[in-house]
Amino acid sequence: MEIILLGVILHFIGGFASGSFYIPYKKVRGWAWESYWITGGLVSWLIVPLIAAQLTVPGWVEILRNADTSTLLWTYMFGVLWGIGGLTFGLTMRYLGLSLGMSLIMGLTSALGALMPALYRDLFTAETEGTLTSMLASQGGHWVLWGVAVSLVGIAVCGKAGLIKEREVSQAVKFASVSEFSLGKGMLVAVISGVLSACFSYGISAGRPLAAAAVEQGANSLFQNNVTFMVIMWGGLTTNGIWCLWLNWRNRTFHNYTDRSTPLLGNYLLVAIAGTLWFLQFFFYGMGESRLQNDASSWVLHMSFIIIVSNCWGLYFREWQGTSAANKGVLVAGIAVILGAIAMVGYGNYLG
Repeated sequence: MEIILLGVILHFIGGFASGSFYIPYKKVRGWAWESYWITGGLVSWLIVPLIAAQLTVPGWVEILRNADTSTLLWTYMFGVLWGIGGLTFGLTMRYLGLSLGMSLIMGLTSALGALMPALYRDLFTAETEGTLTSMLASQGGHWVLWGVAVSLVGIAVCGKAGLIKEREVSQAVKFASVSEFSLGKGMLVAVISGVLSACFSYGISAGRPLAAAAVEQGANSLFQNNVTFMVIMWGGLTTNGIWCLWLNWRNRTFHNYTDRSTPLLGNYLLVAIAGTLWFLQFFFYGMGESRLQNDASSWVLHMSFIIIVSNCWGLYFREWQGTSAANKGVLVAGIAVILGAIAMVGYGNYLG
């Protein structure tokens, strides 16, 4: 039971980091979106993962050098797809804000990220553990699956609150809290992000041999996924780097990086903090997943904690200013349902 509790706590820390990472970006001054997004991305997808692997996984270079080519390729390609999800994730925050944007994205990501790896093992591998079939055949698996379903209900309720807000709140109030608010653009990129962000979970599954090799090399099992994260992050950096540098060229914003009329030092510090927080969500996710040892449980817990934290920040930054008390009650009800789902998933994992 203590191991499961530790896993839940680690997932909460990761969810807090994810739900909070965009806040420093809101404070950047004088830079175009593409400039601060890719600068923070260099920290989160290249620098911090390298430091984490160096500190926690002995012989990580040899692990990558000796890894099967197909393992590296699939892990990297899922990272590329996840990178598109991460790119559109940033755009969703830009157009919808933390509360509504996170709720829409995490609804799709939660379901697909929790269930697809188990289904993949059923259809394409000879594994008998961690499959959808094994989950359906056990009491604990039933609790986990019902937890997934209830989590989606809670996320849908949060999304409903966001749509009610769209009808209730004036344009002036919307733009006061989210300066580039656009429901149409935001909904489109949220759907793309929600589907493709789940590829991070698939990348972890594809990189299992890398994690196993890390443990064999003497790494603490808490940090076994850190070498896998490096490969996934390289894929994400590829996607985001190409897109943001193209935007820099199209929008003529390359000067942002050296423009002394902006608070350069402050901007670089803010994006470094944001990038570090972005990676820490996965750092703690990997530790939590190593304790729970259940893809569905870990993914739903992670997504649910992100929803809760981001909606709390949304309230703090007055993204719900001008909406009715009844609609705020809908939001609180959605968060309460998600908390219930978290309890169900944890109990299911405890039953095994």
